Order: sequence, then structure tokens, then C-alpha cells
Amino acid sequence: MIKKESGFYPLVLVVPALFVFTLFTIVPVLMSLTYSFTDWNIMRMDEPEFRGLLNYQRIFADPIFIRSMMNTLLFAFSTTALKTLFGLGLAVLLIKKVPGNGLFRTLFYLPCVLSATVIGVLFKAILTETGLLNNGLQLLGLGFLGRDWLSSYGTAMLSVIYIESWMWSGFNMMIFIAGLQAIPSDYMEVALIEGAGRIKRFFHVTLPLLIPAFTVVVTLSMAGGLRVFELVYVLTNGGPGFDTQVMNTYSFRAFSQGLLGESAAASIVLAAVVVTISFMLNRYLKSREVEL
Repeated sequence: MIKKESGFYPLVLVVPALFVFTLFTIVPVLMSLTYSFTDWNIMRMDEPEFRGLLNYQRIFADPIFIRSMMNTLLFAFSTTALKTLFGLGLAVLLIKKVPGNGLFRTLFYLPCVLSATVIGVLFKAILTETGLLNNGLQLLGLGFLGRDWLSSYGTAMLSVIYIESWMWSGFNMMIFIAGLQAIPSDYMEVALIEGAGRIKRFFHVTLPLLIPAFTVVVTLSMAGGLRVFELVYVLTNGGPGFDTQVMNTYSFRAFSQGLLGESAAASIVLAAVVVTISFMLNRYLKSREVEL
């Protein structure tokens, strides 16, 4: 029996989680990396041959992949900015103790609990040419503004960005609320004594002390935005044409065509992009944090 005093005791508790993480995360990543250098496809499932960097050369020569990469970066940066702003705004409004505060927090948090597939199906019904949005515009006498919102690049991409931002703003709100509650009241009292107004207190006291919350929110939002799949797949399936194709839907498209090696290569490129951008953002925001 292992004694609690032994330094080995905590390590034993980590073993089950480490085993699951290795089996379902590390092993698939290593397998994808290996197969990305082969001609693995639906016709050569059992005997893939090594082909070096040919898969990477092919995907980077594919204009659809370049388009999907640009769309992914646009989506990730846009949604990160919107989710951060919306989440912070909601947190500032709902940090105050007012009647119904808990209800509003729950309502704003609720969308992120729902499946992205469910959200996608719901909004696809709303945004079609005969959907709820166009019917509402017609009732208001604004029927001339109606259109199939998912049939052109501009409105389709904006719709997906808006839905993603709406879905996760409540999650960011809860992180910001926790950050606001962790700020000692002494700082605000000192700023008030010094004659600082509400706006100055917010920008010179509250925001600098909220940087740890920003670190979490921005890093998670950026990583989630870069890895988006379900929402785009359900709403537009990368269309119209390839206008809203993102890197995950590109990888899935290659996989569905039996090009397993190229799909693995696209996934590895996406993983590298996610790790690089998330690490850089996290390191920059960590350097901006101040100690309470």
C-alpha cells in the first residue's frame, strides 16, 4: 500500500488521466503526423508508402486550402474580438447586484451549453430565404432587405462569425465576472479618493487588473475559433462554393474523398497554427499581467 507521505503518491493519481490523454490525444496526433508523410488513401489503407513532403506541397499549392486558411484566420480573429468585447460588456452590466441578475447570467450562458450542431440547424432555418429573419423583415415592411443570408460570401461569413460570437459570449462573461469579483475593493476606493471618474477607474484600474481574465478568454477564444468545424459544416458546408471553407472543413473534405494522407497533412498544419498563435498570445498577455 502506498503511503500518503511518499512523493510517489500524487503521481499514481495522475496515471489514469495521463493514460486517457495519451491514448486519445497524443497517439492520434503522432499517427496523423506519420501518415501525413505517406500516400495513405482509401485505395491503400493497409500499405501506405512514404512520400515525404509531397502532401504538404500539394495542399499549399491548392488555392482552396489557401482560401480556407485565410477564412480560418479571419474567423478566429473576428470572433475572438467580438466574444471578448461582448463578454466584457455583459460582465460589467451583470456584476452589479440587481433583481434578476442570476436569471440574465443563466440566459446569456445557456447557448454555449448547447451543441454547435443544434445551434447551426436552428440558425440555418432562421437565415434561409423563407426563414424567420426574412419573414420578420417583411412584417416590418423591410422585405426588400431579405435574402438567402447563407448563399453569398459576405453575408454567409458574417452570419457564421456572428453566431459563433453570440454562442460563446456568455462563457467569456462568466470568466470576466470572476475576474471582476477578484479585484480588491481597496483599489477602487483609492482611485475614488484621488478623484478618478468612472471611466478613468475602468481604464486605469479595472482593465489592467483584468489582464489574467483576458489571457484566459483570448487564448481559449482564439484556439476555439481556429478549430471551428461543426458550425461552418452545418450552416454552409464551406459554401457557397468554397467561400466559407475553413481548415477543418478542408481536412474533412479531403478525408471524405479518401485522400487520407492529405487530410492528415492539413490537420497537422492546423495544429501547428493553433499551437503557434495560442502560445504567442498567451505569452504576450502573461507579460502584461500585474500582481494584485
